[in-house]
Amino acid sequence: QVQQVESGGGLVQPGGSLRLSCATSGSAFRLVVMGWYRQPPGKERELVATITSGGTSKYADSVKGRFTISRDNNANTVFLQMNSLKPEDTATYYCNAVDLKSGRTIFASWGQGTQVTVSS
Repeated sequence: QVQQVESGGGLVQPGGSLRLSCATSGSAFRLVVMGWYRQPPGKERELVATITSGGTSKYADSVKGRFTISRDNNANTVFLQMNSLKPEDTATYYCNAVDLKSGRTIFASWGQGTQVTVSS
């Protein structure tokens, strides 16, 4: 079973930056579209960015122009560079593989996530 380990979160002031990492196990990583999700306190989990195996990326409108998703297929790792952070970016961030046609996640389990808190 594929497992994900997210890291890189923390407390940052508005306007600051963080770089998140998600390391995955298994050999399927290079074949799948990877996504970063976030779950703000008391809200549903939402998809914020995706990247195909070839490197094509898409973003939710709320993060477009501020976040950049990337991946290292040799290291089975996906990254999320977050710049110009806002308080509304506060959430627990997770990664998973995603089927772009159905919107469903592919890996059966979620990692523990990494907490991002944007506050002055």
